[in-house]
Amino acid sequence: MNFLDLLRALFGLAFTLGLIGLAAWAARRYAPQLLARLNAERGERRMTVVETLVLDPARRLVLVKIDDEERILLLGEGKELIEPKGKGK
Repeated sequence: MNFLDLLRALFGLAFTLGLIGLAAWAARRYAPQLLARLNAERGERRMTVVETLVLDPARRLVLVKIDDEERILLLGEGKELIEPKGKGK
């Protein structure tokens, strides 16, 4: 490997890293507006995540609202437990 091959490899690496940096900058600059526009075109969503609570590294509680009903999901360790949220609780 001579000096010219090494220089060509370094230039290729710098060019590739520059393209990655440019893509990251463009994503930070323009992606929020594009995502907001896509969400606005979908209309009203039926399901939303109201709140999450991490219990430990393997489990978390998720409060989900579907239409006008809220449900609590216990996620983790390959099991899911779904419990409807009572109106009087």
